[in-house]
Amino acid sequence: MKKLGLFGYPVGHSFSKIFFGEKFDREQLQDWEYELYPIEKIEKLKSFLKDEPEMVGFNVTVPYKVAVVNYLDEIDPLALTIGSVNTVSIIETQIGKKLKGYNTDAYGFEKSFKPLLNTSINKALILGTGGSSRAVKYVLRDLNIPYTSVSRNKHDNRIQYDEVTEATLQEHNIIINTTPVGMFPNVDEAPLIPYQFINKDHLLFDLIYNPEETLFLKKGREAGARTKNGLEMLLLQSDKCWEIWNPTVGVRGQESGVSV
Repeated sequence: MKKLGLFGYPVGHSFSKIFFGEKFDREQLQDWEYELYPIEKIEKLKSFLKDEPEMVGFNVTVPYKVAVVNYLDEIDPLALTIGSVNTVSIIETQIGKKLKGYNTDAYGFEKSFKPLLNTSINKALILGTGGSSRAVKYVLRDLNIPYTSVSRNKHDNRIQYDEVTEATLQEHNIIINTTPVGMFPNVDEAPLIPYQFINKDHLLFDLIYNPEETLFLKKGREAGARTKNGLEMLLLQSDKCWEIWNPTVGVRGQESGVSV
């Protein structure tokens, strides 16, 4: 049996187990399984993996996409540039197993987000500054879309939520939520921005996909904005993960990387 899984805390909201379970059933891959692993402290990762010799790879979700880098033996150049890892391959070597990190979030986000763009796009407002936001920033830079980050904490290159004004939303007609605010089971929550100033010229993208429509997206839709959730992004990045983990496609363990 070859085991895959999702590490984070919490993980109960994730559809990854369903996605891969259906994939394994559909393709009759009876020797693969995917599980959810809620780990309260990232320090427990290595000891957990020692007890799971059949584990060949895993995904990483909040709040460990940045911290997991410190537990890797090697990192893919793209993930190193982004500064965030959401996919890890466990590679067998002559001197034992090594962990190699990748970022497939950027791929999934770009493929899902890019078709939404039009000539009226000006600037993006990124809500949150965690690991997922780093992949979003990478894609926006690649697409030459300027952005402003919003955080709960004061910092030189970002603003706080109480600094988001009508003028801010007039200047930024893309709003991307990279935080877990509004994710199941806390479906009655939404990032604290002045939704009354959102209009039909705005595009709201939420990396959350459970629930299907977050309160953030609902408020945007009711104001006339275009909206999209993160489900397609999840499916796209999951397919990219599978290419990394599945040795039959000739990818796992063969790419270039940087030792860490």
